[in-house]
Amino acid sequence: MKRYFPFFVILCILALTFIFPSVEFKNTGASHFNTGDIAWMLMSTALVLIMTPGLAFFYGGMVNKKNVISTMLQSVICMVIITVMWGIFGFSLAFGDSFHGIIGNPATYFMMKGMLGDSTWKSAPTIPLLLFAMYQLKFAIITPALITGAFAERIRFNSYIIFLVLFSIFIFTPLAHATWHPDGLLNKLGVLDFAGGTVVHMSAGWAALASALYLKKRNEASHSPARITYVLIGTGLLWFGWFGFNAGSAFGANHLAVTALATSTTASAAAGLTWIFFDMLRGRKPSAMGTCIGAVVGLVAITPAAGFVSIPHSLAIGIISSVISNLVVEWRTGTSIDDTLDVFPCHGVGGMVGMLLTGVFAHKNVNPANVTGNGLFFGESHLFLIQLFALIIVSIYAFFGSLLLLKITDMISPLRVSAEEEVIGLDISQHGERL
Repeated sequence: MKRYFPFFVILCILALTFIFPSVEFKNTGASHFNTGDIAWMLMSTALVLIMTPGLAFFYGGMVNKKNVISTMLQSVICMVIITVMWGIFGFSLAFGDSFHGIIGNPATYFMMKGMLGDSTWKSAPTIPLLLFAMYQLKFAIITPALITGAFAERIRFNSYIIFLVLFSIFIFTPLAHATWHPDGLLNKLGVLDFAGGTVVHMSAGWAALASALYLKKRNEASHSPARITYVLIGTGLLWFGWFGFNAGSAFGANHLAVTALATSTTASAAAGLTWIFFDMLRGRKPSAMGTCIGAVVGLVAITPAAGFVSIPHSLAIGIISSVISNLVVEWRTGTSIDDTLDVFPCHGVGGMVGMLLTGVFAHKNVNPANVTGNGLFFGESHLFLIQLFALIIVSIYAFFGSLLLLKITDMISPLRVSAEEEVIGLDISQHGERL
């Protein structure tokens, strides 16, 4: 029965394509499409997509040689599964008509209905609704992929697929709705999250910690990275794609996109430099791995703040986040928590630091759409307290929600590979392939 069920799902999807063709054309006569904005958002959508293969290289280079293919595929498979889910009901769950600010109505855009014609999204009125949906899809793809670094080298691939589906439905889409939908709970509170500090990095970071605790330690916890060159390639692809991730969240080819692009690259550079200088301060050699990890931490931390802070403060965010994440990585290595690739210290903690520092450094002169207030640095406390409240709520929800989903997944299909399969390596035991 287990062998037949996945293909039965495919047949059901095929049936839906005949029942719901979604060819309705909406013409309100009030569209204000801007070809420049459309061109930039098409590019941004492609840029964000390339981040997932970039993440595959980034993670794949860090694990044992016998687990490289499996680790990389865990990222790439998200591109396949989440895209299909998003087209059927995922986008509607995240951005459909709001149910008490918690989740969207799955029927609103079921099978992508209403996408033809001049429909737009409220926060992106100059681009087609379908383009907005495809752009947001890329965030939905990379979020569960980020988690995979925490349980690398010890999870069954089939069970991982079940977990990523459950995570996307019950963790990612509610947070996306609450944060980015005009009627979302966090949005109405005035929480500032320009491109995914809560929705992407905190949710993935806390899910990573839950996964590391639930699956427990590997039998071979120490290892040498298979390909540091892969890590360098992955970092380059991530940094390149992150311009779409952050600057694209301006939803247009405008001054705000320029600001977000500039703050993103300066924060990343400052964090990468800080990481290796901080290592040198503690008597370590400046490493390629450290430079890459630091640069990614800076990109994570600036994500919620990218369109709300100035260039000097983006440098501050990069420096502060790098030192804090570095210290948390050091702390984690002294515990029994086997977060294989330090997803929680880098993405989870980096996202939380970025959320709080948004509440410290945000200013209305950078982005007039910020109606919550200026940051703590400018003598106002309201925004900082709102950000702190969101951090606490999202952390509790993402961590305990992920623990519950891991338990449910484990009941459906065992999460952990056998000791023998772990020794052989996941490339062979799960996929029958090797480098």
